Amino acid sequence: MKIKNKKISLERAYDIIKKPITTEKSTNLQQYNQYSFIVSKTSNSLEIKNAIEIIFKVKVNKVNTSILRGKGKTFKGRYGFRKDTKRAIVTLNEGNTIDSSLEIK
Repeated sequence: MKIKNKKISLERAYDIIKKPITTEKSTNLQQYNQYSFIVSKTSNSLEIKNAIEIIFKVKVNKVNTSILRGKGKTFKGRYGFRKDTKRAIVTLNEGNTIDSSLEIK
């Protein structure tokens, strides 16, 4: 069964892509044309691909996602958990780049 490539609105694209990840590891991935983002937990890889293509006007080759479980923390004597986050590593086609100075609104 082939999934239809459904268009999403610009507003929905900004809801899906929360913010870029700027760590040493994600900076090193940029030399391989891969960029990391924190994304909505309810989004799937196809929606993430469409959102990146709409926002940054690039051609996406592949999207890898992972859900990171929130760490257990103690705060003022009470034990709780941080929120779970979903991360996406987006591989772009050759010749496409995302300017690192661009910010998600």
